Amino acid sequence: MSAALLCLVVAISDGDTLKARCGEPGSYQQITVRISAIDAPEKGQDFGNVSRQHLAALCFQQVGGITPRGTDRYRRTIADVECRGKDVAQEQVRAGLAWYYVKYGKGYEHLAQVEQQARDAGRGLWSINAVAPWDWRRRGVQTP
Repeated sequence: MSAALLCLVVAISDGDTLKARCGEPGSYQQITVRISAIDAPEKGQDFGNVSRQHLAALCFQQVGGITPRGTDRYRRTIADVECRGKDVAQEQVRAGLAWYYVKYGKGYEHLAQVEQQARDAGRGLWSINAVAPWDWRRRGVQTP
């Protein structure tokens, strides 16, 4: 298991991806981070912008703990992220602004219960008949 990096979150791409500067001033490395085990609505989907704004409220311009778990096919760092003392994946799912990504969620099964609670409460995307982002992408709608 990798050690947590302390990084300044400098940009929010969408509800499950951010950019962070890690390391010492003058020699920092900027990384793109895909939050482990969740999938948020894409920019063109319902709640896509709300999800992004929620992540920004948690993390933008905050020093966050980033624990790398691997890389994805786009060379983003897949990581557990903590901002303001909160697990970001759990907060996004709890707010109804991301799905527990079962396909890539081994070790994060607790998020299934968090998602079910959000569904039962009708929070966020569970207030509508939302389309999962992986289904939306498969339909051929792509975002840059």
